[in-house]
Amino acid sequence: MGNFRVVVRRNGPLRLEGTEIEIVDETGKAFGLAGRSVVSLCRCGQSQNKPFCDGSHVKVGFASAPDAFDLPPLPPKPPA
Repeated sequence: MGNFRVVVRRNGPLRLEGTEIEIVDETGKAFGLAGRSVVSLCRCGQSQNKPFCDGSHVKVGFASAPDAFDLPPLPPKPPA
């Protein structure tokens, strides 16, 4: 797979960037992305085109200041 990254946009969507983006629904069926290498996913919940962003976050005043941080380590798995 090529390079891939997710950018959490301040007051906006999750921006997926990469050469081989695949987004699937819970049954595994893929969304047709028409060859796009950049796709934005809604975080505000107001898009009329979910899961994709349609810019509704601007109209509804969605606010989120997502500064990067480290997650805590995963707890150890119990012995099998």
